Amino acid sequence: MRKPVVDYRQFRFSKLNTPQFSHLKLLLGWVGYFILYFLTENLIPVEKCHVIHCSLDDIIPFCEWFLLPYVFWYALIVFSLGYFALYDVDSFKKLQTFIIITQVCAMIVYIVYPNCQNLRPAEFPRDNFLTDCIGFLYAFDTNTGVCPSLHCAYSIGIASVWLKAKDVSKLWKAFVVIVVILICLSTMFIKQHSAVDFFVALPVCLLAEILVFKVFYKKKA
Repeated sequence: MRKPVVDYRQFRFSKLNTPQFSHLKLLLGWVGYFILYFLTENLIPVEKCHVIHCSLDDIIPFCEWFLLPYVFWYALIVFSLGYFALYDVDSFKKLQTFIIITQVCAMIVYIVYPNCQNLRPAEFPRDNFLTDCIGFLYAFDTNTGVCPSLHCAYSIGIASVWLKAKDVSKLWKAFVVIVVILICLSTMFIKQHSAVDFFVALPVCLLAEILVFKVFYKKKA
C-alpha cells in the first residue's frame, strides 16, 4: 500500500503555517466561495438576471440518467483533493488553485452580469426515483448564477491535473476523462445549465490552466 507523503495525524491548527501543512490553507478558498455563493443567491433578484439560452439547448433532450454523473461530481472533487493531499501535495496545490481561480472568475461574472436559465421542464416526462431526486436538486440549487458553469470548470481542472500527475495509471486517467465528459454533458441533459455555460467555462479554464501551470513550471525550472 502506498504511503502518504504527509502524516495528517500530526496536524494541529497551530501547525497550519508550517511547510508540512501550509498547503491546507488553500482550502479556505471554499469558505470565501460559499459566502459569495450565499450572497449572490440571496441578494440578486431573479428579475435582474439575464436569461442564458442558445438553440443547442432546444435540441438537447431531458434525460434523468445524467443525474448519476452530475452527482458523482461531488465525490470526484472530494476524492481528487483527498488523494492529492495524501500522495501528491504539488498536484493538490495545482488543483485547489485552479478551483479558486475559476471560482473567482465565476463570481465576478455572477455579480457584474447576473444570469439565470429557464430550461427546467415544468413537468418531468417520466416519474421515477431519478426525476424525484432532480426535483429535489432543483429546489436546493436555484437556476441563477449559472454562466460560466463551475460544474464544468472544476471537472476540467480535475481532468487536467490528473492527466499531468505522475505515478497514476493510464487506465485511471482515461476513466477520469470519460467521467468528466459525462459530467459536463450531464449539466445540459438534466437542464441545470445551458450549453452556453459550458462554452463560457472553457476560457475560464484556459486562464486557470495558464496561471496555475505556468507558475509551477517556472518553479521547477
